[in-house]
Amino acid sequence: MISHETFIRVRYGETDRMGYCYYGNYAQYYEVGRAELIRSLGLSYKNLEEEHGILMPVMSMNIRFVRPALYDEKLRILTSLRKLPGKTMTFHSEIFNEKNKRVNGGYVKLGFVSSDKTQSLEAPEFLLDKLKPYFENT
Repeated sequence: MISHETFIRVRYGETDRMGYCYYGNYAQYYEVGRAELIRSLGLSYKNLEEEHGILMPVMSMNIRFVRPALYDEKLRILTSLRKLPGKTMTFHSEIFNEKNKRVNGGYVKLGFVSSDKTQSLEAPEFLLDKLKPYFENT
């Protein structure tokens, strides 16, 4: 398993009238976590798209709301991959507030598609090579 931690602060424009983080923003927070996990491997979505011709569309998402995140609160986004990808890659996300209380959790499943959008692909070998060391003891 591989995990990565990143932080984000709830901005004023991301809140509703109650000062709570608007529920629609959590999908963006999950994306921040995914992008930073990929970046921690020495890759980026931009690199996957431009250099390797691989797109990763979202296929499904599941979100659990536990408690509200508040305006100006610093959130910790913990993103993990629990198994090596095949035709899909599932990122699990947990978001915690400043008191280390779970705010939100869920997962996002992405596929691999050629940049010309004509075929679905298996996870590329160069990505698997970067991920395999994290799964050797499981």
